[in-house]
Amino acid sequence: MSTASAPSAPRSRRLALGVIATGTLMTILDGSIVTVAMPAIQGDLGFSPAGLSWIVNAYLIAFGSLLLLAGRLGDLIGRKRVFLAGTAVFTAASLLAGAATTPTVLIAARFLQGAGSAMASAVGLGILVTLFTEPRERAKAIAVFSFTGAAGASIGQVLGGVLTDALDWHWIFFINLPIGLAALAVAVPVLPADRGIGLAAGADVVGAFLVTAGLMVGIYTVVKVEEHGWVSAPTLGTGALAAVLLAMFLVRQATARSPLMPLRIFRSRSVSAANLVQVLMVAALFSFQILVALYLQKVLGYGATGTGLAMLPAAVMIGTVSLGVSARLNARFGERNVLLAGLVLLIGVLGLLARVPVHANYLTDLLPVMLLAAGFGLALPALTTLAMSGAADDDAGLASGLFNTTQQIGMAVGVAVLSTLAASRTDGLLAGGASQAAALTGGYHLAFTVGAGLLVAAFLVAFAVLRQPARRPAPTPESGKDASARSTVA
Repeated sequence: MSTASAPSAPRSRRLALGVIATGTLMTILDGSIVTVAMPAIQGDLGFSPAGLSWIVNAYLIAFGSLLLLAGRLGDLIGRKRVFLAGTAVFTAASLLAGAATTPTVLIAARFLQGAGSAMASAVGLGILVTLFTEPRERAKAIAVFSFTGAAGASIGQVLGGVLTDALDWHWIFFINLPIGLAALAVAVPVLPADRGIGLAAGADVVGAFLVTAGLMVGIYTVVKVEEHGWVSAPTLGTGALAAVLLAMFLVRQATARSPLMPLRIFRSRSVSAANLVQVLMVAALFSFQILVALYLQKVLGYGATGTGLAMLPAAVMIGTVSLGVSARLNARFGERNVLLAGLVLLIGVLGLLARVPVHANYLTDLLPVMLLAAGFGLALPALTTLAMSGAADDDAGLASGLFNTTQQIGMAVGVAVLSTLAASRTDGLLAGGASQAAALTGGYHLAFTVGAGLLVAAFLVAFAVLRQPARRPAPTPESGKDASARSTVA
């Protein structure tokens, strides 16, 4: 086992939480900040329509495929080291992206940003759960962590629109430089120093190659579905290759002496079910961010800044619920019940969007949707706690990396499936003589209906499989010292 000297003073722990939350905010925000700036980037650098999607896809492929490896490396060589390295790589890659003058350089920089994001994000949650061991404090810390992830996407769209309109698209990347440098300066003294359990305890190089290659090929297959189609030779070929690589990885994990991802982690009911719920939930809700933005711009005629501001109430509601009430509700009613309540609200979000008219009024048709998005502020902190509750301390980095990996897989699958369904429905309506606005709206209706179905499935899995984790009693002053000592074992 590894040893770590965690900051014991409340102020030091709050600073550490602030650093982790800042790193999470940067990485999640960066995944969405480019969406409203893509037309400006295309005009400046000369991207082709097909090549333009790789501004997002390069980041997503690197981020999603490297999370599991980064999480295990945190357990092996120390989570602090991996977090600092990831933040440094992300910051340097942001400078390269902002200075890019060709499509190739920008795509390469986005891939490096995704790699840095994976390193920092994969271990952030593992650091957090070893710092905050008392249930109520941990619930509050996870609420902050979840808020930065949930709200970062909406904030990114607002910030991206403002920076693009007020300055130019380069600043959506340059804005990361002062934030990243400040996070590094604070992280060095306040994050707990841990040595890890050593590379010899789990340096499964073959397993690392198989899972990273399998996830990269799999995510690549998903993000290219819209271009090639589900039953095309490229999709079937790369999909089969991804399946073979991932199957070989599972065989390797069952037989290796020091596996990268010990399969024992899936014996935990909470870990397995929570990750499945997350895939379904995120696959449905990432469409909220992407497709609602497209509806506002392509159907209602909103500009970049207007789109971001229109979606801002959702971020405000998510933040208010995550930071203001979720921890208290989890403590009183239990994470499972709060998760179920949040999923009910989110089903209402996509249910309303599935009926949104072509000529929508923002106050009556869209603002209620933004307010119901508060359900994400309930669901994600509760789900995070449930996913981490079944992992042993030595597997905290692995569980954190797995949780983040399923989040990215859910995003990639959700975008590919729902966007493809929307595009196919739109083409069919156009062929039938519908107007452009009506056809687009009809396509979005289908995507939101399918997304609502995914959320219903997530609710059923959570209701049937997840159980409330046992509560540990609050430590006495004497036992608190013992708990603090035990919490240094990561």
